[in-house]
Amino acid sequence: MKKRILLVEKSPIVANGFAKILQSSCDFDVAATVDSLERIAERIVVTKPDIVVLNPALVDFSKRLSFKAIFQDYPQLPLVALVYAYFDQQWLKNFHAVVEINDDLQKIETKLHDVLSTSNEHTENADLYELSDREREVLIELSKGQTNKEIAEKLHISVHTVITHRKNIIKKTGIKSVAGLTVYAMLNNLIEQ
Repeated sequence: MKKRILLVEKSPIVANGFAKILQSSCDFDVAATVDSLERIAERIVVTKPDIVVLNPALVDFSKRLSFKAIFQDYPQLPLVALVYAYFDQQWLKNFHAVVEINDDLQKIETKLHDVLSTSNEHTENADLYELSDREREVLIELSKGQTNKEIAEKLHISVHTVITHRKNIIKKTGIKSVAGLTVYAMLNNLIEQ
């Protein structure tokens, strides 16, 4: 039985082209296409896909955190990026795999098979890039120019705990400077610009 794909793509040309390429596949089929993020959860319930293939351009910076929340209810559902423009590699780490616009059927099938075989492993690693609520609070205070001691006092935690949260934030975002973390917080709407 073919594995079902939910395709999230606004462009009818790209969506139809992707579906057409997969028509020759013995293993995969586009079960449904959605053109907006708002309808993803509804279509997941209806189509019960094995994989979601999504154009990351549909997720603007202000919606990145809410985008992740959509898929928290489906931790075992592999998420594949369909890319035909430049995207930051850190952002693409939120996906199990990346299918590029110039990939042929064989490459696409290989990537999709790899995703299915390693989806459990990635689910465990997905939290690596998701900041916890407490880490977000520390990041917000850090972005306001607060010291470790001031953050600890405000959040009623120890300075050691603040330092641990800062290390985790750096590990998860890959950003080491306070200025870089402030920009990250602004781009993710954690602080006002």
